[in-house]
Amino acid sequence: MHIITWNVNGLRAVLNKGFLDFVREKNPDILCLQETKMQEGQAVVDLSGYEEYWNSAIKKGYSGTAIFTRIKPKSVQYNINQAGHDQEGRCITLEFDAFYLVNVYTPNAQEKLARIDYRMSWEEAFKTYIKGLDAIKPVIICGDLNVAHNEIDLKNPKANRGNAGFSDQERGKMTELLAAGFIDSFRYLYPTAEEMYTWWSYRFNARANNAGWRIDYFIVSDRLSGNVVEQILHRDVLGSDHCPVELEIIIG
Repeated sequence: MHIITWNVNGLRAVLNKGFLDFVREKNPDILCLQETKMQEGQAVVDLSGYEEYWNSAIKKGYSGTAIFTRIKPKSVQYNINQAGHDQEGRCITLEFDAFYLVNVYTPNAQEKLARIDYRMSWEEAFKTYIKGLDAIKPVIICGDLNVAHNEIDLKNPKANRGNAGFSDQERGKMTELLAAGFIDSFRYLYPTAEEMYTWWSYRFNARANNAGWRIDYFIVSDRLSGNVVEQILHRDVLGSDHCPVELEIIIG
């Protein structure tokens, strides 16, 4: 099975930048998008053969997630079963026979950690939600988790220590999630690979200089670790400040 996750930073914009060509070429079984910044129906996404599921923020032009799947799910869950975390369209869960797929766009802590309290509340609620799913069947989590977990996961760790996405609080919550029975599948395959990033600032020519961060993940239940075949960071695919990330995993 091939699954692609991509923070498109505005789906309507990326539709004009080769998005459809990329998806048709890769032909994933499941495509998970974050930061769609639109409501369903605001643009035509011409991908035949896929079921579509959308979770849009109440605030127009903000956040939002979507899933396109060739495999019809058994059930669909929006958000994470906790009041206060259901306004920004940040999560969609599809249940399949053998696993749950969770597409998530984790809240950004913002400049000077202005939203860190909300981020910490989200992290606790999300971990509780995921552990509940994992008690039933294995889970694949994908999306923009808005954290570089370790120093190897960003270009300038010392300069960014304490900033949003590399604060001790956010990194600690990622450690807690993994300790609850999950693996970072990229690091499982490539524990020492350096300069492997998925997001680059639009400032300072960051992408051309590969001064990036790895903040887009496939996190899978420990018991699926042996099923992980490959993970590819499609760093040459433009259109967004994030690149698509592809997971190949054996299911069933």
